[in-house]
Amino acid sequence: MCIRDRYPAVVLIHSFNGLEQGYQDMADRLAADGFVVVAPQWQTYSRSPSDSGVEALVRSSINYLKNRDDVDPEKLGLTGFCAGGRYTMLFLPQVEEFKSGVAWYGFPYSGGTEVQPDEPASMIDQLEDPMLIIHGTRDEPSNISEIYRYAGELDAADKYFELKVYQGEPHGFMIKEGELSESFVAQDAYDEMVDFFNRTLSNPAPGNSSR
Repeated sequence: MCIRDRYPAVVLIHSFNGLEQGYQDMADRLAADGFVVVAPQWQTYSRSPSDSGVEALVRSSINYLKNRDDVDPEKLGLTGFCAGGRYTMLFLPQVEEFKSGVAWYGFPYSGGTEVQPDEPASMIDQLEDPMLIIHGTRDEPSNISEIYRYAGELDAADKYFELKVYQGEPHGFMIKEGELSESFVAQDAYDEMVDFFNRTLSNPAPGNSSR
């Protein structure tokens, strides 16, 4: 009987602009770096679905990954960009299957509406897993001051996180006109994500020992 290798896996949540080619290329790049990747199209039925609807899709993605014989179900990560960054901040504390997450230029204080009732920052007390936050100082939709505020609240709650800030970078700097950026900053940020997942999914990660 042949025993196949089992790999860590990542659920990738695209931005509000949809599952552009750049995200598909990033999924391919992550696969080449040793991760099984699922990138659900969360806007299939609505451009602005409810948080509960997106969470259901994320949980379906997890079930799919757990049923693959090439995936280690104990090594699941979450990453997201823009709106997906918000979802990463929101779901990492709530979905116990995830062991770490990378939030790209997210919105920690976005919520309080019928379809988005909760702010990600309101979930800080529930966070048990390490999070990497990647952001640019020239991000206008999600001002860097909000990220520093969020980081301060994470620190005050004694939650493990890492923060990577890129001077002069705007919102969405990884994907330019639908394509994966090849800039130095984009490559460096991608490497930061891969390194973080390698450290937190392949080894016992700080912050999740209680799960």
